[in-house]
Parts: sequence; structure tokens; C-alpha cells
Amino acid sequence: MSTLLENIVVDTAPNPTVSVIWMHGLGADGNDFVPLVQELDLAGLPGIRFIFPHANTIPVTINNGYVMRAWYDIVATDLTRREDEAGLRASQAQIEALIAREKGRGVAANRIVLAGFSQGCAMALQTGLRQAEPLAGLLCLSGYLPLADKIAAEHAPASLSTPIFMAHGIADPVVPLMRAGQSRDLLKGLGYQIEWHDYPMQHSLCQEEIDDIGLWFKRVLA
Repeated sequence: MSTLLENIVVDTAPNPTVSVIWMHGLGADGNDFVPLVQELDLAGLPGIRFIFPHANTIPVTINNGYVMRAWYDIVATDLTRREDEAGLRASQAQIEALIAREKGRGVAANRIVLAGFSQGCAMALQTGLRQAEPLAGLLCLSGYLPLADKIAAEHAPASLSTPIFMAHGIADPVVPLMRAGQSRDLLKGLGYQIEWHDYPMQHSLCQEEIDDIGLWFKRVLA
């Protein structure tokens, strides 16, 4: 078995009973979203263990083969042609190893949230929709559903009860809003319950979104 991905852990209280595994975007690392923990209103929630893994470094085709942290290679700007299926599935296995570690610590699957931004969002969906047990939720920010043509056959029936929060910037130049909307509509068609938000922003986060994430955490983790 491969070694566990390096990760940063932030506990909001001793002996947390909830785990949030949060995947960064292309070229970033686990540090990217650590400051967000302080910005979220988590009042009244049980202790949460936030886990921010670092993706491995690989050459990224769209960036002229430059080596950077990435969950999978990106070959074309449209994000769907010639997807790096092997890379997606390898990173899925690494995230599943982190889920297994949390279960080993006594955190039930339905108390584990997968979260991610951009490529990390794609990984939250790639992994979360294939889990045999329902998770507490999927927090999907400024990303899209990868391997969309395979999800109807591969999604786990139990995952249909996992709440999904999807958010996107209406002026996103990296992952077009239309691409995210197609992902949302495909998942709704399969029976998933999607809470959708769009915001007047580009490929980033905004305060209104952070507030909405805090409210969603209170709904799914209360």
C-alpha cells in the first residue's frame, strides 16, 4: 500500500468526532485553505478535524509539462478531452486511504466530509460518489465532475443520500460556469440532492460563499 499523503491537521477541539478532508487546487498545496478554518462560523458544532493533504507533484501538460502539485494531469483547456483517468483513480485511492485512517480513529463515514476547490473539487466528487457508505457531505467549490461519462455506472447507490454543496463563480475563467452547471444537472438526474450557489466572482472564494459554507456545515454536521 502506498504511503499516506502528507497532510496538515487542524483540530477545532480536543478529540474531534467529525473529519473534513479538504483537497487543494492545481499548483497549490494543503496550506491553501488552512486559514479558512478561522473564517468559518462553526459555533455549536462538535469538534472537527480538518485534514489538508498535499497532492503529489507531477508534470502538468497544460502548463508545458511543469512539475507541480496536482491530483491528475490536465491535457486540454476544455477539461474533458483525454482526461487523465489513471491519475484521477490513483488520487482517489490516496484520498480513500485518508478516509480509512479517519474510520480507524473512530470517525464514522457519515461524519466525514470531503471538500475541495477546483481540481480538489473534482477529487471530492470522484471519490465521494463511489463510497459504499454515505458520507456527511461533499463540499464542491469551483470545480466539475470528472469522468462524467462513467459516473452513472460507477456511483455507489449509498452515495445518493450524501448531501452535496456546489458553488461557483459566474465569471470563472478557469472552470467555466457552464461546465459546473452540466455537472450539477447530471448529478441531479442521477438523484443526488444538490445545494447550488453561484457568486459574482472569478476562480476564487468570496465572503458570502464562506458564510454559506458555515451554514451548510451546521446543517450536515449538527
